[in-house]
Amino acid sequence: MVIVVKMSGDIVTARQAGRELAAELGFSLTDRTMISTAISEIARNITSYAGSGEIRLLVDDREGRRALVVQAQDQGPGIRDIARALDDGYSTGRGLGLGLPGARRLMDRLIVDSAPGRGTLVEMWKWVPNGA
Repeated sequence: MVIVVKMSGDIVTARQAGRELAAELGFSLTDRTMISTAISEIARNITSYAGSGEIRLLVDDREGRRALVVQAQDQGPGIRDIARALDDGYSTGRGLGLGLPGARRLMDRLIVDSAPGRGTLVEMWKWVPNGA
């Protein structure tokens, strides 16, 4: 599933789609909340820094296990210092600097691929519960 993100309403759409997929996969209410919150943080980064992009939701194998995978991609200015961007409180804009580090804490894994002038791809995932 792909959700185009251009305005704040698209953040809500992406968040809801993630919550629904997580429910279908048997995630607990707590995990569904964490997943949808992480999607909100990453989608908000798209609207704040890149203007537009997309969120892709899928179920795929990661590190030998089934996972709900969220990919957020944009063609924005890119991130100059990824390690610093993952530090709490660091922001190049007016935000609190909690988007990427917050999403990383909420999910099982978060990977950022970005460079100045090349846009950004954030991939994060949460393991599908056993028995789901």
